[in-house]
Parts: sequence; structure tokens; C-alpha cells
Amino acid sequence: MADEFMKGLSALILGGFGWLVLAGWYNTPEFASGQLITPAPETLTFYDQMGLLLKEGLFYFAILGAFTFWVLIPIVRKAMQARAGQ
Repeated sequence: MADEFMKGLSALILGGFGWLVLAGWYNTPEFASGQLITPAPETLTFYDQMGLLLKEGLFYFAILGAFTFWVLIPIVRKAMQARAGQ
């Protein structure tokens, strides 16, 4: 179980850090205003659009990765053990 915990924690940390970096680049216009929560800029290049897409992907990777390793895999293993024990 410890390896699933570490895999989930790794997904949460790496995905969260990537999201934080990209949100800092694209959603923080100045230090004194709302950081990480302001809307993306109006004029976007192709690379800006890819960066925002990557930001969303990293967010979902962090959330779903942690959920998968911390909740889904242990539930499936318990269900398989309970089924084998019958």
C-alpha cells in the first residue's frame, strides 16, 4: 500500500507543481492583484494555447492520479480479495 500512496503523492505533487508554474505564467498579471485566478490573456499565440491546455491537463492529472492511487486501486484490490475469499 505504501507504493500506491507514493505514486498518488507523486502525481499530486508533480501535477500540482506544473499547474502552479503555468498558472503563474498565464494567470498572474501583476504581483499585487489576484494571483493564479485571473482570466487568461485575450491575445494568445499557438504556444500560449498549448500552455493553457497543458495547465488544464496537469490539474486533472494531479486530481485523478491521486484519486486513482489512493481510492480506486485499494477498492479494486479489496473487492478482488473479498471475491477470492468467497
